[in-house]
Amino acid sequence: MSANSRDTSQSIIRKVFAALTDFRHPVHRIALLVIVLTLLLADCTGLFFKPMRQFIDDPLVMRYAPQDVLFKSPDGLNLHGWYVRARNEKGAVLVCHGNVENISTHIKLDLWLVDAGYSVFIFDYRGFGRSEGAPDIRGVHRDAEAALETLLLTLPRIGKDGIFVFGKSLGASIAVYTVAHSPYKDRVKALVLDSPFSSYRRIAREKVADSIIGWPFQYPLSLLVNDEFSPERFIRDIAPIPIVIVHGNDDPVVPAHHSDILFDAALPPKEMREVAQPGHVLAQDDAMTRERILKLFRSLEDKP
Repeated sequence: MSANSRDTSQSIIRKVFAALTDFRHPVHRIALLVIVLTLLLADCTGLFFKPMRQFIDDPLVMRYAPQDVLFKSPDGLNLHGWYVRARNEKGAVLVCHGNVENISTHIKLDLWLVDAGYSVFIFDYRGFGRSEGAPDIRGVHRDAEAALETLLLTLPRIGKDGIFVFGKSLGASIAVYTVAHSPYKDRVKALVLDSPFSSYRRIAREKVADSIIGWPFQYPLSLLVNDEFSPERFIRDIAPIPIVIVHGNDDPVVPAHHSDILFDAALPPKEMREVAQPGHVLAQDDAMTRERILKLFRSLEDKP
């Protein structure tokens, strides 16, 4: 399927899903049949991605002088990221962002790490921002693999020792598979997961079930979702790397039980941080969580 046809089919899917939840439309049952047929014919995993090409100018971000980084995915796509160097650098962090927009809007959530002395490499998956291609589940995992290798082997860092990996929402789920399967796993000091989902298929089923019309079809529709890279299958393989999972108790996007599933499946050393405030991706907003993450990072700074 070409990138243009995939983009078109994904747009149709999103519009039909929106119609299903708008009960002013008396033809919602017909729309449901359309979505079933569309999902059978198109890459339904595109529902996970809402990329934006346009970069948003932010004077605050520009003060940190992000450096453009161009690198290639394993299948040859040109990818783009930003490397934000910290003064008095203590370490480096690879950030895998969520499923919307691009790095120009996500980077603001990571500047606290830079202020604390940790350089940040944040990149856009294929189809996001200035990265080529169109997103799909298999492809974004390839992109994360390339980003991890780029930070470890190409970008300048103090000491050239190990790095930290910080994934958020979709990026948290991507980070689990990426670290577990990386040939450089032994150079990852710690993995932080903020608001992860445990399974592509499970979160898709729950989103379909949110609609009264979609609820009876949640299981057959979710079976069309590629679950090959779901983090619950691989989080055991992260050990002995320390894992910190952060999740809000009232998350409207990814329910907190997804983190419970991952925490139960993970091997020690592991830690769960529950944030009381409502919202999605909350590590940067909770002072105690930020300090706990930095304490972990500081304790591992001298690890090769």
